[in-house]
Amino acid sequence: MKKPIIITVAFVLSSFVIPQNFETASENNTAFHRMLSNNAFTYGEELNYRVHYGIINAAKISLKVDNEAVEVHDRQTFHLTADGKTLSTFDWMFKVRDRFESYMDMEYMAPVKYFKSVKEDSYSDVDLVFFDHDLKKIKGKKKNMDCPAYVQDIIGALYYARTIDFSSATKGQKFPIDIYLDQEIYNLEFKYMGKETIKSDVGKIKCIKIKPKAVADRVFKNDESITLWVSDDENKIPIRVEASLAVGSLKVDLTSYKGLKNSFSAKVK
Repeated sequence: MKKPIIITVAFVLSSFVIPQNFETASENNTAFHRMLSNNAFTYGEELNYRVHYGIINAAKISLKVDNEAVEVHDRQTFHLTADGKTLSTFDWMFKVRDRFESYMDMEYMAPVKYFKSVKEDSYSDVDLVFFDHDLKKIKGKKKNMDCPAYVQDIIGALYYARTIDFSSATKGQKFPIDIYLDQEIYNLEFKYMGKETIKSDVGKIKCIKIKPKAVADRVFKNDESITLWVSDDENKIPIRVEASLAVGSLKVDLTSYKGLKNSFSAKVK
């Protein structure tokens, strides 16, 4: 199977999550959910990115939060979408039209439902799954499977990560994360690398620097091929991703934003 550009990018953007402890049993052996606070994002937020190889822009990605809650299985969720497509100048070589959707429970910040539609040249694939975090099960269009409680899909993971407080993290500290993608559970981790101010398409930004562990395959050069910079403020917006690929390197840069929940205080005036 071809590894799509936008799957790679979505995976990069969502591979830096700190899992939190949870409890699963009460006195009557009925599972109950964790409750997490979210002060990082809200309805109507939109983040836009360009994917480029050096000075050549190849694709664009848009991340959006719907304007209102969506109910799934009696749970109130954030409907999160990621759309990626190659630019017209690249379509002749490798045309990509990909869409990912995550329905993230607003209390425990983990997906209830996940949908993927991938179209790349003659290749296409669709995946639809529902998560039962009480029973640690995934019910899918293609197959059912066991999973860790509060496993994340690749889009929901990004937003969940933004709710985490990094203030007590120490340089080099490693954090594990479980992510579902294409009927597989990936047990990954990332390293907190400190803070750094970078020049970006949206200005000079104070950032948290992170080194996620990638799945070393024919796309990434090795399992430390990715570096991620996230705004060092309450929003924790992904600002830049750099990835060393088996052939060349790739960057993803934030180009515009709107509907932020908090002041963009990481932006240096």
